[in-house]
Amino acid sequence: MYYPKTGGYKFIMEDILREKMLDAGVNIETAMERFMNNEQLLVKFLKKFPQDPNYDAMLVAVEEKRYEDAFKAAHTLKGVCGNLSLESLYENVCKVVELLRGGKGEGIDTVLPDAKAEYERVVAILETI
Repeated sequence: MYYPKTGGYKFIMEDILREKMLDAGVNIETAMERFMNNEQLLVKFLKKFPQDPNYDAMLVAVEEKRYEDAFKAAHTLKGVCGNLSLESLYENVCKVVELLRGGKGEGIDTVLPDAKAEYERVVAILETI
């Protein structure tokens, strides 16, 4: 739809982008505060998130039962999710971090599937922006 007052389609795209960010679990208000209200910078970092190596590193380390390495990767991933205000993914990764704290993997199978599912859901959305 064309908006003559705005000179084009810009606001439609912004609405679509905002909706995708919300679907991905981004707390837009908090994220914009962190990124000093620079929407382009936030979008740039959200687009880069799927290439962050910590998710894969965490999964490999868990599979190989290297729980200290898995903890480090999960903890870093948690920080990235927090900085990007990816709230639902952040909450899932927090559970993984707590179970890996201290280099132990007891109970990891109870929380890792939810974290994996949420990660895959979020990444699928972010790859469309």
